[in-house]
Amino acid sequence: MIKVFKIKVLSTLFVCFLSSLSFSQSSTRFKVALDAGHGAHDFGAVYNGHIEKKIALGVVLKVGKILERESNIDVIYTRKTDVFIELVERSSIANRADANIFVSIHCNANSNSAADGAETYVMGLNKNASNLAVAKSENAVITLEKDYKQKYEGFDPNNPSSMIGMTLMQEEYLENSITLASKVQDQFINALNKKSRGVKQAPFMVLHKAYMPRVLIEMGFISNPKEGAMLDSEEGQQEIAQSIADAIIGYKKEYFGTGSNETTSEKPSKRQIDIPVKDSSENSKMETIVSKKTAPKEEIKNANSGIIFKVQIAAVARKIELTPKNFKGLENISVTTDNGTLYKYAYGASSDLQEAKRNLSEAKSKGYSSAYLIAFKDGKKINMQEAQK
Repeated sequence: MIKVFKIKVLSTLFVCFLSSLSFSQSSTRFKVALDAGHGAHDFGAVYNGHIEKKIALGVVLKVGKILERESNIDVIYTRKTDVFIELVERSSIANRADANIFVSIHCNANSNSAADGAETYVMGLNKNASNLAVAKSENAVITLEKDYKQKYEGFDPNNPSSMIGMTLMQEEYLENSITLASKVQDQFINALNKKSRGVKQAPFMVLHKAYMPRVLIEMGFISNPKEGAMLDSEEGQQEIAQSIADAIIGYKKEYFGTGSNETTSEKPSKRQIDIPVKDSSENSKMETIVSKKTAPKEEIKNANSGIIFKVQIAAVARKIELTPKNFKGLENISVTTDNGTLYKYAYGASSDLQEAKRNLSEAKSKGYSSAYLIAFKDGKKINMQEAQK
């Protein structure tokens, strides 16, 4: 009897161990904050019977439904009904939930009814006139908020560039935001054959206080009769929602893998970007530029066949000469760029993970505290989890 009792106890403990292990593995989840623009008395743009607040909410709910079917993804909504949410509260909802990304969804409009296409914005202080016009339209909602002049002291919604004068935290997640925005635009082009108006930068108040990679999507123009009808249809909204969801899932796989066992040192970390992103309204192809003076021939050959690990040390909106003096003495620097929009600088190139980790330690010792490992397979970037397999 005692022996049987011991076996039962051990069995129970083993089951409890497995249960706790399973819980631990599933507790690390990718959190997506979805924001449906406008709401209640804030209708947004209204053209030909198409109302922005309704379309935005319809698409957000469909995106959320798709994402909720995915394992290890939690969805947070700033609103699920026709209610008014202040701009600063929208980002606060994402912050309180400790979301991994923030996605705000809107419709565009223009007095020119022929204007069409989708564009996705990241937070920034670009003074491009057309970008500021879109930001002005979306930021105007703060005038509907109580005591907005005190709450947004120093910011004039009629002049988005006044945000430059505010105490503004520079974009810490610029590269990640651009990556997410690019994936959204790619889906619109490849899956929906939509016209791409590019990834752009503008000072949106709804993105200002969200402390994570964040984007604002203008799905299309409701002022365009054809595009407006598509945006306001169940079929059109489902197609757009699927494209946005696929972009989010693709971003998750690239930066967080398919599971929850990546090490934190190999995930993107916060980085201070203090140079504005140049506007780009066209799709661009990635080109790789390698320092000929310092890159060993053997490593260049490996980069085209097999797994290569590098240490990403910086991402800025300008080209820097690949000399050690510009990178705190580090040699073997390479750079990739998407047609001049953002330059990503990496140190080292090795097929040996342990050597790559030593390179990471060296880069951090030189002052690149936000450096992290990246991996390439046959010249194409892959996530670290896949690389380590």
